[in-house]
Amino acid sequence: MPDLLPPCSPRVFHNPRADQDRAYGPSERAILSRAAFEEARKEISAWPGYAPTPLRSLKGLARAAGIDRLWYKDESARFALGSFKALGGAYAVLRLLAREVSARAPGVPVTALDLVVGRYGTITRTLTVTTATDGNHGRSVAWGAQVFGCGCVIYVPAKCSEGRRRAIAEYGARVVRVDGTYDDAVRRAAADAAANGWFVVSDTSYTGYMDVPRDVMQGYAVMVEEAVSQLPASERPTHVFVQGGVGALPAAVCGHLWETWGRQRPRFVSVEPHGADCLYRSAVAGRPSAAEGSLETVMAGLACGEPSLLAWAILERGADDFMTIDDSAAIATMRLLAEGTAGDRPLVAGESGVAGLAALLCSAADPEARAALGLAPDARVLVFGTEGATDPAVYEDLVGRRPEAVSGA
Repeated sequence: MPDLLPPCSPRVFHNPRADQDRAYGPSERAILSRAAFEEARKEISAWPGYAPTPLRSLKGLARAAGIDRLWYKDESARFALGSFKALGGAYAVLRLLAREVSARAPGVPVTALDLVVGRYGTITRTLTVTTATDGNHGRSVAWGAQVFGCGCVIYVPAKCSEGRRRAIAEYGARVVRVDGTYDDAVRRAAADAAANGWFVVSDTSYTGYMDVPRDVMQGYAVMVEEAVSQLPASERPTHVFVQGGVGALPAAVCGHLWETWGRQRPRFVSVEPHGADCLYRSAVAGRPSAAEGSLETVMAGLACGEPSLLAWAILERGADDFMTIDDSAAIATMRLLAEGTAGDRPLVAGESGVAGLAALLCSAADPEARAALGLAPDARVLVFGTEGATDPAVYEDLVGRRPEAVSGA
């Protein structure tokens, strides 16, 4: 195989608690379920501007990686936000506001259209939602707050880029920069919400806070079902690589595929940066565990130190492997996609959104990792490109060109 990436020294840990024969049971369905998914799909598919994002077959990269098929779910044009997170945060805002309006006006059904046209504006304008974010989730929450008519305060860690901060503020949110990490921003958002009577709309769950993160993850499952329906009828992936963060995304993908395909589900690999590896550490320890150190990584959307408890409840037995990669692999993968490889269409992808693909390419080039993950020549791999150039300045700095200069952007 040609050297697609610089040496990237992937770490691979096979999950001893993974159980391919385990049925998707009541405890898992209490978190994510087909029934709740159908409700989310019905709602989100009715939003103006909704359209399934493309599932791209990267035949050139598949050949170069020595596998049979490689499918890339391209989220770079999801609604106006350029990220899959439009499906989660905004949907959770809608669900929360509908519940609050119904609580104040019992017996009155509340629809998304009611909120969009301001039918209950006298109520929603008194409500404020808040969250912590490295960029994309906060942008989705701010967008949802603007569309559905409530106030919004977003907390970002110190190293959140100025471009991502501005993108959130453009939706009318007040953005507060916290002197610390993403996890510090989570704690500040929760404390200020409690003090001010605001509502936290987070994609991470913790003791005493579970309902809203379920809605966020259920919204993400819309993307997963799109990918399932877009796969060739006679083919299924043997492997799925998904970037980690707090775990909400990999849990949504893992849970949906687990419930849909049961024992025939693909091998599931969770991917994180070397320096922000809370899911990897949790797998090694056998319990939710925090990452250590500064969480320094170019993959800013994955710079999370503590796993979501709900997500871990799915991944603990549903994920087969946990991986970490270094920043150079993500940057090189962004450049490969921008250039187009072996005839593939050039694509714009952000630094956090390529982690799953970068892990696949690292593993394909590393004999030990390749064997550990069972990446045989007939492997068929699905990855999720979960963001485009959500900060064009950062993208240009890493790739060497503006996103609009990439053919097919």
